[in-house]
Amino acid sequence: MSNSDLRVLSYNVRALRDDPDAVARVISACDPDIVCLQEAPRLLGWRAKRRELDRATGMVPAISWRTGGLAILCRPGVEVRRIGHRVLRQYPAMHTRTLSMAALKVDGSPLLVGCTHLDLHPGARLHHAGEALDHLGAFAAENPGPYVLAADVNCPPEGSAWRLITAVMHDAAGEHPWGEADTFPARRPRTRIDGVFTSGDVRVRRAGVPVDLVDPADLAAASDHRPVLADITL
Repeated sequence: MSNSDLRVLSYNVRALRDDPDAVARVISACDPDIVCLQEAPRLLGWRAKRRELDRATGMVPAISWRTGGLAILCRPGVEVRRIGHRVLRQYPAMHTRTLSMAALKVDGSPLLVGCTHLDLHPGARLHHAGEALDHLGAFAAENPGPYVLAADVNCPPEGSAWRLITAVMHDAAGEHPWGEADTFPARRPRTRIDGVFTSGDVRVRRAGVPVDLVDPADLAAASDHRPVLADITL
């Protein structure tokens, strides 16, 4: 790859409850520059579990906060210039939803990365999508350059939250499909609820579930979601 070409992986790993070794193999097989995790471990032993995944994949955490279960990991050599973490509006009896952000420099090129996991409840999900976009936009204004958002949207592309995101960002896999589309459930995928979204100044070469790079048995065993891998050019 040239200096401006890189890979961004978005992956809901279900707190590494299924097969952590398979998760590590999936990530390694994708050879990403940046990994955005949803449902990273956040309960008992969460630090040790996250550190073990970092060690197994050779990735370095840019931001890895417990609240919201998000993490952004980078390959060694990626410069982390600034990070941000925002707690989204909290609803009674619902999980806390957050947005993690990192302003990076990858082989000399700036890139802002956001990672979020939206709610199962349609109303909360739509509100959080708008809130996440607002926070990402404010962070981008302070850290100019191209940006991407990796998200477990928890609804398909025809859903209101997904459509809100794609009103202002590009759906990488939707516009430049590669591999397979459906991300959930991993064993018998039938819907696409995970995505990588890009600003207009990012060129997406291809994006999707990387079935030609990863052992199918690992994709099925690692988590209840399948990852989305986007090859982009800055």
